[in-house]
Amino acid sequence: MSVTNFTNQELEALSDKWTWARFLFGPGGLLGIWAIWNQWPGDAIAWQIFWTAFTAYCMFCWTSCLHETAHQTLTPRRETSIWLGRVIGTLIGVPYTVYRESHIRHHAYLNKPHDWELWPYSDPKASIGFRRCFVMFDFFLGMFGAMVTYGRLFFHKDSPLTDKKLRRTVWKEYAFCVLFWGSLFAVFTRTGTWASFLQAWAIPHLVAGMVQSGRKFTEHIGMPSYDPMLGTRTVVGNNWFTRVCTWLNFDIFVHGPHHRHPRVAHRTLKEKMNEYLEQQPELQYPMFRTYSAAVWDMLPFLIKNPGVGMNAGADAPDAEKKAAENFVADVVEEVLSDQDRGRVPVTAG
Repeated sequence: MSVTNFTNQELEALSDKWTWARFLFGPGGLLGIWAIWNQWPGDAIAWQIFWTAFTAYCMFCWTSCLHETAHQTLTPRRETSIWLGRVIGTLIGVPYTVYRESHIRHHAYLNKPHDWELWPYSDPKASIGFRRCFVMFDFFLGMFGAMVTYGRLFFHKDSPLTDKKLRRTVWKEYAFCVLFWGSLFAVFTRTGTWASFLQAWAIPHLVAGMVQSGRKFTEHIGMPSYDPMLGTRTVVGNNWFTRVCTWLNFDIFVHGPHHRHPRVAHRTLKEKMNEYLEQQPELQYPMFRTYSAAVWDMLPFLIKNPGVGMNAGADAPDAEKKAAENFVADVVEEVLSDQDRGRVPVTAG
């Protein structure tokens, strides 16, 4: 089954995608920023630590929301997903269109050399020394690592984004991002509020970037397989903490089924995982019942050899597999392009 296979049931599920309760992290993050900025309800260090951690996690949930907008499955209305994605992309310095184009290729080329989103971990030309250095940068300065990784898809000399209309759209989003943040920086300079900005936004954003990178590593680092169900770690929680975190982040932790069915409604991903377990019980899916168990499984690879696919010991895709990859990538882009024009998605066999 390719990443573009959609059943009628899956397509119908998208019409009931909007789940208001999961958006509590939106106003929650704004509340946290306001509380830190105004040192409410006091300036005690305990309150500052609490609000910083709370705000950072809300910001991390914003990135999960951006992921949903990239699939244009966040709401029944595609336009709403796009504009919400552009707002979040501007706030974190990663234009929506660049993120989406990179994520399309991440699904089409999972763990393969053309998986731009997992660079340099997926790049067989990247030395283990470079990957070890980059993974530290990617974790501790994750908010900048994301800018580098996604921006590379657009600015690299071999960028696959050659369509002139698409590139104009990306340039406009980058320009608006620079204008937005440039204006804010000018205001902070004029009002002398840089210290408040660093406390209320920069530090929580830095922590959120670390959490987001940790999630990416947990799902992918050390996974050699090119198969969506076997090449990603899936977490289906059996405790309240993992379940709540999964729920707040649109079930993205159920990662294998998400890669197999990228446009399925998020609330059905656990059902999909159960279906695979029932249909093929002999397969040893990399599924974990707690997030901490998945992290512990990933950590040795993160330290010794941060890589995926070929860098994790897989054979190079042969010519036949490469042809299949190109076909899948073309179909994925065609499907999403058709959706942009308001047409019904096609089904690839």
